[in-house]
Amino acid sequence: MDLRIAIGGDHAGFDHKKYILRWLQEQNYATADFGAYTPESMDYPDAAHPLAAAIEEGKHDVGILICGSGNGVCMTANKHQGIRAGLVWNTEVAELIKMHNNANVICLPARFISEELAVDCVKTFLKTEFEGGRHQRRVDKMSC
Repeated sequence: MDLRIAIGGDHAGFDHKKYILRWLQEQNYATADFGAYTPESMDYPDAAHPLAAAIEEGKHDVGILICGSGNGVCMTANKHQGIRAGLVWNTEVAELIKMHNNANVICLPARFISEELAVDCVKTFLKTEFEGGRHQRRVDKMSC
């Protein structure tokens, strides 16, 4: 099965989103764009909620969310019961949110990392496998 990737964010993440989306498409990933579609101001929940819902519904396997700090989209996505979103600012954290927390959404801070580092974080997130084991017990305790 090919990985289906949803991507979205607000105006602050617009340029990073375009850069990452181009890279994903060059790698032949199946993608869906949840906005922003222009650099005009928009509210990050307007992209994060639909993206998170689409992952919960099984329409996409993983998501990438981008805003200025990464926190707004991360907090919004984590309101969804089936989402485990993690804020990432380097490749080590990208690896750990998947390996230990089985994250299904990576959240990136566009104002604090370069487009190139953002792609490196996405690469790491996508190639990393969940370890399971003792981590599965902890992940099972996350849901309310």
